[in-house]
Amino acid sequence: MGTSLTVSAVQFEMRRVDGFDAFARQVRTLLDRTDGSELVVLPELFTAALFTARPGWRDEPVSALGRIADHTDDYLALFTDLARVRGQVIVAGSHLVRDPDGDGVLNTAFVFFPDGSVTRHVKTHIFPAEAGWGTREGDTLAPFTVGGITVGVSVCYETEIPEVSTVLARQGAELIVSPSYTFTEAGFWRVRHCAQARAVENQVYVVHCPTTGDPGGPLSPGWARASVLSPCDAGFAPDGVLAEAGTNVEDVITVRLDLDLLRENRRTGAATTDTDRRRRAGLYRRWADDLLTN
Repeated sequence: MGTSLTVSAVQFEMRRVDGFDAFARQVRTLLDRTDGSELVVLPELFTAALFTARPGWRDEPVSALGRIADHTDDYLALFTDLARVRGQVIVAGSHLVRDPDGDGVLNTAFVFFPDGSVTRHVKTHIFPAEAGWGTREGDTLAPFTVGGITVGVSVCYETEIPEVSTVLARQGAELIVSPSYTFTEAGFWRVRHCAQARAVENQVYVVHCPTTGDPGGPLSPGWARASVLSPCDAGFAPDGVLAEAGTNVEDVITVRLDLDLLRENRRTGAATTDTDRRRRAGLYRRWADDLLTN
């Protein structure tokens, strides 16, 4: 029997909610559409919808977005329970949590496992607009495993930084998940094109999962079309797009990823980019040293 992983991307639509319970009902309804998936991915900062539960939220500046951290305990309890009950590994997008070492917040991607364990990834490269929310950057990349398959997390803007995915691939990642929240169509395409590039250059699968919806100011709208991407080579879709959600609508896409095909592609594909990049790693280090010293 071959090695495979069934993964779902949940394109969450931000809506006005009157409290956490309404938000949780929307999440549960969407996850009911992922039955049979071993790994479920939600978007970056989809919990921003909880900002609308605050009285007078429309009159607050966007810099107040960090106050969604008030819902962290409920968020953790919800997804801990869902992962256990559903028997799935859930990358629950990302959520702003208070920085224990300062006054700011951390854009944190949490991964929930059926056994009740939770890991987290703090976004290492924040988008310039995030600085206005008091967001601080993390400095660690640590993949996790699902059924023996190594998975890396690259949150939105991190996907535009090639070194992040390169490090994850060197750590063994064969799948990189990219929860995302982009405010414009141009922003969406920056991340989407970069996600496709990361799939080609590292010969990995990438799940790009954006937030959609437009509850109104001060929240920014989300421009979204979730996708599951692969290298562009024989055995895959020629354009590298294995599945794609509807544009700017709430949607769920599910794909069975063939890891044996991916591994064979790394060995014998028309473009063996992963092998060739590793082969010339010494040259890249020399180039980097030259840049730093000249």
